[in-house]
Amino acid sequence: MNVTSNPYDLKLDHLFQMAARINKKRGFLFVSKLLGKHLPVHPALSLASGAILGCLYESTILNRSSAMSVVQLREAFENTKLADELYEQLMDKKIKVDEPTLFIGFAETATALGHSMFDAFEGNVTFLHTTREQIDDMHSLINFEEEHSHAVSHRCYADNPDLFRNASRIVLVDDEITTGNTSLNIIKELFERFGHTDFIVASLLDWRSAQDRSRFDQLEQDLGIRIRCLSLVEGFISVKGSPLEEREPIAPKISTDNEVTFRTLDVSPYFKPHESEKRSTADGGVAGNDVLYVKHTGRFGMDALQGEALDQEIQQAAAYLVSQRTGKRILCIGTGEFMYIPMRIAALMGDGVSCQSTTRSPIHPLQREHYAITSAFPFDSIEDASIPNFMYNLSPGQYDEAFVFVERAYDADNGKSFEQALSEIGIPVVNLVTFSHCKEV
Repeated sequence: MNVTSNPYDLKLDHLFQMAARINKKRGFLFVSKLLGKHLPVHPALSLASGAILGCLYESTILNRSSAMSVVQLREAFENTKLADELYEQLMDKKIKVDEPTLFIGFAETATALGHSMFDAFEGNVTFLHTTREQIDDMHSLINFEEEHSHAVSHRCYADNPDLFRNASRIVLVDDEITTGNTSLNIIKELFERFGHTDFIVASLLDWRSAQDRSRFDQLEQDLGIRIRCLSLVEGFISVKGSPLEEREPIAPKISTDNEVTFRTLDVSPYFKPHESEKRSTADGGVAGNDVLYVKHTGRFGMDALQGEALDQEIQQAAAYLVSQRTGKRILCIGTGEFMYIPMRIAALMGDGVSCQSTTRSPIHPLQREHYAITSAFPFDSIEDASIPNFMYNLSPGQYDEAFVFVERAYDADNGKSFEQALSEIGIPVVNLVTFSHCKEV
């Protein structure tokens, strides 16, 4: 590993660890210590990491001096109190943008990162995150592939197609770039569909080889477009060994006799729901009006004013959940792509709170020093039992209480596998926080 750029002089061990991905296409994984996906993180630090990408954008793309010093930004990675203070300051001093700019966060891992980078700006900015889900009654405006991923297809749903048409600059946000193929794929689609020519690719880590970088240069020449990349750390890597074959991660040998109390907490009254367009059915009825998603997640597009509305929703929900909190060591768990709102709520729930998310990504657990993933809990997706999901690096006694955030309607029958995994982890109190109509648990 050879680092060629590190503008904030960050320590690499504050950013990631390595693990073996169970995937024949790519056998390694940079497991982020910032994203709040596979590893538990301090919520304000995760949110600040996206905002810090915003500071880097301000200095390198907008050619302005950042309100935050390099020392302030660096120290936030070493002290959670300073991370809290930094995030609050960044939100009080948002970056003004006049040029119509669309931020796109890549699912599954970078939905929260993309949203938190977008939220560092004000003015003529909009946000959308891609999704792996197929949403009935909606048409995906952009479809592209992530070849190395366990789930390759990305879709882009927007309530207003002008979200793409009105943007003169596109900012693509991902947690790390290894080859850049995913970015190149969507850039081609956006150019062909909407004629966009000005692209920024923002990531925490950029490990593209010289050959990969030359493909970016070639695409610029071929299409007559501009692509600029920015990252917290940039360099080159060499990988030895071969990918692990597809197989289930090894489940930890943990007693299933743990006494776990499940509670359901409904926060749907605090959040505006997303309602898909109504359409006529063959029998003359109306379909397509089921409330399944929260409106302001970014999945359907949003602007800065809607971001302010979401702030109010989050504050109200957090106040309610704080009143229900019973433990000292709290884990907030997002589910799949639903990461940003849980993370924002977690940041308002007081001391002793960490957050992470469930994931589709199969990773090999191993008890070894400096290896990222030490335990894996597989379960069936609560929304689609055909999709394996996982929780990582959890163990009995680690937390007193968990808040699990579920965006869509929770069906207890579909959630049996998930609840079994939570029971095996052994957190004494598990709160299922629902954002839509919920059946009794």
